[in-house]
Amino acid sequence: MAPPKIYQPRYSDSRALIIGIDKYQHVSPLAHAHSDAAGVAEALATQFAFERGKIELLIDKKANRAAILQALMRFADTEDDDRLVVFFAGHGHTVSGHRGETGFLVPVDGRPDDLSTLIRWDELTRSADLIPAKHILFIMDACYGGLALSRKPLPPGSMRFVRDMVQRFSRQVLTAGKADEPVADAGGPRAGHSIFTGHVLDAMEGRAATKEGIISANGLMAYVYEGVGRDPNSRQTPHYGFVDGDGDFIFNTELVDELGSEQETGKDLLISIPVAPAPITTGTVASADTLKRLIPDPKDRIALDDFVTASVRRTIDALRLERFPVQGVPFNEAEFPKRIKQFDDIIADAYTAVILLARWAEAHQLPVLEKLLARLAEADKGVGGTVGWLRAGWYPILALMYTGGIAALSANNFPALQLVLTCRVRGDERTGTAEEPIVLPVINSY
Repeated sequence: MAPPKIYQPRYSDSRALIIGIDKYQHVSPLAHAHSDAAGVAEALATQFAFERGKIELLIDKKANRAAILQALMRFADTEDDDRLVVFFAGHGHTVSGHRGETGFLVPVDGRPDDLSTLIRWDELTRSADLIPAKHILFIMDACYGGLALSRKPLPPGSMRFVRDMVQRFSRQVLTAGKADEPVADAGGPRAGHSIFTGHVLDAMEGRAATKEGIISANGLMAYVYEGVGRDPNSRQTPHYGFVDGDGDFIFNTELVDELGSEQETGKDLLISIPVAPAPITTGTVASADTLKRLIPDPKDRIALDDFVTASVRRTIDALRLERFPVQGVPFNEAEFPKRIKQFDDIIADAYTAVILLARWAEAHQLPVLEKLLARLAEADKGVGGTVGWLRAGWYPILALMYTGGIAALSANNFPALQLVLTCRVRGDERTGTAEEPIVLPVINSY
């Protein structure tokens, strides 16, 4: 077995592969992948001392499958103390097999119905094994599954020495979202950029810096995770961590270079690493466990609000009119119970949240329950179509109110019961009603 490599507390060279695809040949086009790629390339050059000649850009037709893989393998000529950024903005694709999910990136010539034309995520990581650079950071503005992480993010409050971070090997990754999440190509903090890349650029411009001014990959990932998760236009949750190693990619090298030059004296700097909360899993059991952890502790009120908001966002997206049209579908004894079953499956996590909040929520937590019910009640249910389907659109709210009422009564939580029946929701614009208790539109729908 070869002895472990000894890395220097500095970077020798900085390289980047930046890919952005708007004009796909076989799948729907994107609007801002090109500008996302250009924005990241510019930030690396102007803020972090990447030489422009060492930033390879593959845009649109240049970003075919062969060109991407060939470009990546050209970095086999890097040195041990180099760093490399690989950024991709484009479509992702996920396929489920008997061993779980496999994630793919879609090149400009890729066809999702022909997996041989796509690039497996683990194909990139296997190729990275042949690249000597001690630090590689993958930033993927695409959603896909099958991301295998060898090490979880650092726990909150972690402290690390900067030189130690730079001297240790690492392969880190940040993706825009998971397989079942739609990635927004616009609507984030910056015009002309996706939500994800907008927050990435904000982080690179200093939002992710420690008080000492260090911008690390861990700090960037933590900032983007929270920024995208809280963004009102977002329906995605970034996924991040270590593919290999435990070092940390550092963006701004001035302090790193200063510490590296002091090697004989052993000068170093201990910094606190910004860490996002652990990614919250979904599913009824996982949601119940998470809520039972968050509700009892007043210090977790922000995390509780974030968790419920994300759950509501997913539920509203799953209940959208395109999936449950109120026109053109026969309303009969076969279709009606089928739709109600689908509704019940979709609101399973909402059932869990309503039951636990209605039973256990203190006064300061009731606004979270109110937000859950009001946002679902105000979601678009259609204004013209088959009467039966229009009325059926209120079933999820009715079911949640009934469930919450029973839970509140079982615990004598009368403030919660009052809220479940009377929380204010947006009224019917056709009648001129600004706001009304939630029970009225539910009753009127039947």
